[in-house]
Formats: sequence, C-alpha cells, structure tokens
Amino acid sequence: MQYQEALELVRRHGQEHLLQYYGELEEEGKKKLLDQIARLDWGLLDLLKSRKSTEASKGHLEPLGALEVDEIERRRDYFESVGTKALQDGKTAAVLLAGGQGTRLGFDKPKGTFCIGVNRELYIFQCLIQNLMDVVRKVNAWVPLYIMTSEKNNEETIAFFEEHAYFGYHPDFVRFFKQEMAPSVGYDGKILMEGKDSISLSPNGNGGWFGSLQKAGYVEQMKEAGVEWITVFAVDNVLQRINDPAFIGAVIDSGAECGGKVVRKADPNERVGVLCLEDGRPSIVEYYEMTEDMIHLRDEKGNLLYNFGVILNYMFRIDRLEAIAGKTMPIHIVEKKIPHLDESGALIKPKTENGYKFEALVLDMIHLMNSCCSYEVVREREFAPVKNLHGVDSVDTARALLLKNGVEL
Repeated sequence: MQYQEALELVRRHGQEHLLQYYGELEEEGKKKLLDQIARLDWGLLDLLKSRKSTEASKGHLEPLGALEVDEIERRRDYFESVGTKALQDGKTAAVLLAGGQGTRLGFDKPKGTFCIGVNRELYIFQCLIQNLMDVVRKVNAWVPLYIMTSEKNNEETIAFFEEHAYFGYHPDFVRFFKQEMAPSVGYDGKILMEGKDSISLSPNGNGGWFGSLQKAGYVEQMKEAGVEWITVFAVDNVLQRINDPAFIGAVIDSGAECGGKVVRKADPNERVGVLCLEDGRPSIVEYYEMTEDMIHLRDEKGNLLYNFGVILNYMFRIDRLEAIAGKTMPIHIVEKKIPHLDESGALIKPKTENGYKFEALVLDMIHLMNSCCSYEVVREREFAPVKNLHGVDSVDTARALLLKNGVEL
C-alpha cells in the first residue's frame, strides 16, 4: 500500500492519527506502518459503535453428560487400541496455542518460556513437549506439532525451541505459524498506537487458530499427509496430556465431530465454562451465564447436572473445521489495559482498563459442531493451569501438582 492510499483509507474511517508520525519515520518504519494499515479489519470498528459483540444470546440449555473416568478405565484397552492405530497411521496432528506473553506472571516474554522449575530449569514448553513425548514413545510414532505464535513472540519462540534442541522432539515434525492480529481501540473509538511506526495489535483470540493455520498453508499439508483429526490445546496447562491414545480412540469411537476433555467442578460455583447442549447442539456455557438453579441442579444420585468444566483441550475432525471455516465466528469485545502512545507521543502503560480488544474464542467453534464427545479426566493428573504468579491457578499451585505427579522441580 502506498501512502496516499493509506491516507484516504484512514480518513474514510476517521483514524487519521495513525499517520501523524509518518513524516518522522525511516523507510523501514514507513513500510511497516503502511503494511499494518493495509491489513486492518475495519469491520471491527463497526461492532464497537454499538459497544456490542456479535455473540448471540444463549438458546435453550440442557446438561450434557460425559464419558466418565470409571467407564474410560473399563474400556481403556479398547480406546487405546483405536487411538494408537490412528496415531501410528498419521491420522492426527496437534496444535499448541502459544501466542501470548507471560504478562500476568510479571514476565515479558512468551509464556511458554517461563521457567516453572525450582532447583532446575523446567520451562512450560518443556513440560508440554515431555507430555507429548510420552505418547510418541508409547505408540512409536511422531505426532505433527503446529505451534501458533504471534507477531510479538514468533521469533523469540522459534529461537527458544532451537536453543533447547526442541526438548528432544524431532524438529521435522514441528511447524510454527503466526496468529492473525486485531487492532486495539480506545474508549473514544480511536485505534491505539504502541509506537510511531506501530499500531497496537493483539492476537485475535484462541478461536482464530484454524483460520491462521489455513492461511499458513498447513491445513492442506495436513490433508495431503492423511491427517483427519486435529487436537488443539493451550500453552498454560503444564499437566495436560496431548493426543493421548485413549482420548483419541474414545472420540473416534463415539462418532462425534469433536471431543473435549473436561474435569468435574471443584464446587458448584467454580468459575469455569461447562460443556452442555444449547438448542440440541454442543455448547459451552460460562459460569457467569448460568442461573443459580442451573448451578445447583442435581440428578437423582446427587451429582451436579452442569458438572463438567472444559480445560481447553479439544479434538476436531478436520473436514468439519473446513466446513465451518466460512461461517462467521462471534467476535467478543473485551476491555483491557492497553499500552499506547499519548497525544505527545509518550508511551503510557495504564493501570486500569482503557480500551477494547477483539477476540474470537475456540469455545464458539464447539457450538458450530453437530456433536461432541465429552471426555472426563482426573483434575489432579491433567489440570494445572498457570494463569497467575500466586494464588488460584498459579505458578505455586502448578508446581505443587507437578510434584504430586512425580515431576522433578
């Protein structure tokens, strides 16, 4: 894009300030800024005018049970045989969502590079790779691993894996791709700048992973290699089992279009999304969307009916992902604290929310599927999220759970 084109474009949308420092920039900075302007999704600003997301109100909700741990254990040999064959035949691939920084941990680097070890180096990425290596050794087959980074952390993430020799994972089976970015917008509707040559951009939410994977050309690569299923998981759960044969086999055996690992809620009011049915289709209802009656509803045995919380470890049929790729995903407008340039060109790091980010969420992909296999896992074995430095779902609690599972720290 040339300067005059960009100028006309930003004027049309009332965002002329994006070019206010253009004359001060070197050629490289000018090109960077013009490229960012060219890639902006201006339709997001229309959503902001009404301060509403495109998220529809919830339909009729019903409980969705799960394939529970007891039944999984009874049928484990069978599920593992089905899953092992799929893994050995190259029918599955894994996608790691790792586009974020460790900001909430006081760590301004890719979150996966955070060291969770105490007496030795043990990184979040390392925990995940070791968990996947358990599967590789068990089935004697490599699982293709696609790691989604962001513009902010791509180079640093790749360099980290190279520096640590991929923690023993075969590099021929690892690919990196960048998540698409969305602009950050102030309360006044103006797109924020984070530098004189840079628009404030942030990853477009974990629901953007498949579109980004497609744009990188990796979906076609997977299909050519015979991949039929993709698992997707987040970077911050250091205990999660990735592509374990029993889960793979159970989802395939169920005939469902997708599967999701779930844990029993620690208590009725736990702040987790719950897998359920919405108008007869699989869906995830967030804790703040549930009524008091729903929260406490129990069956004849006294078990909570809305009992199974999701842990962002899903499995999707690749053909169904392609089928929904053209459909519009809901866009969530989220208030955030966003560093930005003020009117004098000084960088401000706000202590309170000052604007909006736009995010698509993977949970919305579940509702676009016709069926979902809800697969229960034992919380203390597979759920150790690292959201905060201390307190609930923190580095402290994750370390305690790692130790409990025999991981040396």
